[in-house]
Amino acid sequence: MLTSTICAAVSAAGLGIAALTAYRKRFLAATRIAAFALIPIGLAMTRLIDWVTSLVLNPTVWAGFGVLALSAVLFMISRLAERRRGIPGRKERRAAAASEAPAVAPAASVPSLGAGRKAPGSTAVPASDSAPKDDFSDIEAILKKHGI
Repeated sequence: MLTSTICAAVSAAGLGIAALTAYRKRFLAATRIAAFALIPIGLAMTRLIDWVTSLVLNPTVWAGFGVLALSAVLFMISRLAERRRGIPGRKERRAAAASEAPAVAPAASVPSLGAGRKAPGSTAVPASDSAPKDDFSDIEAILKKHGI
């Protein structure tokens, strides 16, 4: 008796969450939540523990199987809608995460050093020798190209 009450409360809470999710226009998630919420009451209605000892043709038992079947159908419909919609599954998300390129180039994270210091093991020339002579040559070429 207590298990039936607990299962009914859990299912009611799950269906309430599914209703709130549907209210937020997330119907696919709401359908999946409803499918999971119907499982406890379906198991309670089938009297699974009593069923092991003796199964009688009781309409409540068969209604419980019907609720479990409805839960499975709702779950399958939500999975089918998810695939049809083009939402990537677990395998595709993992493959995309594994093949993702690093956000920053490796050399971009090296700190720039002042003119008086030199990075260990580098062959950088001092800042005075590396100053470009034609600072604005590329800008001049763009301006000439546009006739300015």
